[in-house]
Amino acid sequence: MSQRLRIVVLGLSITSSWGNGHATTFRGLVRELTRRGHDVLFLERDQPWYASNRDMPNPPWGRTELYGSLDELHERFAGAVREADFVMVGSYVPQGVEVGDWVQREARGVTAFYDIDTPVTLARLARGEHDYLAPRQIAGYDLYLSFTGGPTLRKLENEFGSPAARVLYCSVDPALYHPAECELRWDLGYMGTYSDDRQPSVESLLLAPARELADKRFIVAGPQYPASVQWPTNVTWQPHLPPAEHCDFYNSQRFTLNITRVDMIAAGWSPSVRIFEAAACGTPIISDRWAGIETLLTPGSEILLVSSTQEVADILRSWGDDERRMMAERARERILGEHTAAHRAAQLEGYVLQALGEARNAEAALDLEATP
Repeated sequence: MSQRLRIVVLGLSITSSWGNGHATTFRGLVRELTRRGHDVLFLERDQPWYASNRDMPNPPWGRTELYGSLDELHERFAGAVREADFVMVGSYVPQGVEVGDWVQREARGVTAFYDIDTPVTLARLARGEHDYLAPRQIAGYDLYLSFTGGPTLRKLENEFGSPAARVLYCSVDPALYHPAECELRWDLGYMGTYSDDRQPSVESLLLAPARELADKRFIVAGPQYPASVQWPTNVTWQPHLPPAEHCDFYNSQRFTLNITRVDMIAAGWSPSVRIFEAAACGTPIISDRWAGIETLLTPGSEILLVSSTQEVADILRSWGDDERRMMAERARERILGEHTAAHRAAQLEGYVLQALGEARNAEAALDLEATP
C-alpha cells in the first residue's frame, strides 16, 4: 500500500444479505480494503426489513455504523465525510439523492457513486425515476464506479458528464465459494429470484429441457415464483436458499445455469455474481449469451453459451464428467486470478489514488498560476 486512506462508504446494507446482493459485495470489499491497511467506515440506514434479518450484525472489518434518518446522518457523520480521503455512495441507498447532494457538498476528498445496478439505474433515469440518483449528480461525483463495463462507461461520460466512469465488477470470496465433496444430486441447477423478464429463459433453458430429459434431475432455487409456474416432475423448486448453503448448492450440480436480466443483456458487460461463485466452486457453467461475456470466460473452453432448449439438452446428454471437470477447472483458475474481492479492492485503491493525484496536480497548477 502506498498510502493509508480514510474511506467512508454509504451503502444499502452490509449487515444483512436478505433480499439483496449488495451486502456480499460490500463485505468482501471492506474486508480487503482494511487488509490493505485502509481505515473504512461503513454507514447503513437502519431499515426494519434488514434489522430483522441481519446475518452479520457486527462486521469484523473496519467500522459499521447505523443511522436512522438524514438528520442523524448529518449530525453524527459530517466530520467523518469531510475528513475522508474518499467517500463512496452506493446505488439503492434510501434517500440516495439527498445523501448524494450532502456528500458532494461536505466531502473534501474524492467522491464516487458505486452502481451495483447500472443498467437498472439508467433505465430508471430514462423513465424519470430519481429516487437514489439524479442525472445532474453524475457529473458531481469524481468517479462513477459501475458493475457494468463496455460502452456503458462511455455513455456515462459522454451523455451524463461523468468525469471518470470506471468498471468495478462484482467479485467472489474464495473462502466462501470453493470445491467441496458433495453428492451430485442435480444435472442442472439455477439460482435466482423470479422476474418476469427472466422467466422465458428459465422456461426455455431449464424447464423445457427437463420435460425433454425425464431421466435427468433439475433444481431452481429462489423466491417469488408464482403459483402459475408449471414445474415438471423432475424439477425441484426451493423457495429459500440461505447464503451459507450456496457453496454446497453449486457443488451438487453437474452444470449450473446463468440467466441474465433483460436490461443487463441490452447493456452487455454485466456479469452476475453467480458466474463468479459457480466458477470458484468448480461447477461448469451454461449461460445465455450477451456482449462482453467472452472477456470474462472463453466460450467453449471455460463456459458454454446457449440460446435454445436443444443446445442445453445436447450438453446434458453428451458431456462426460472428465470433459466438464476440465472446463470447470479452467474457469475456476481464470476467475480466481482476476475476480476476487482482493482484486476489486486493489482496483478501487488504484482508481482513488489516481483521482487524488490528479486533484493535487490540478491544485498545484492553480497555485502556480496564482503566483505573481
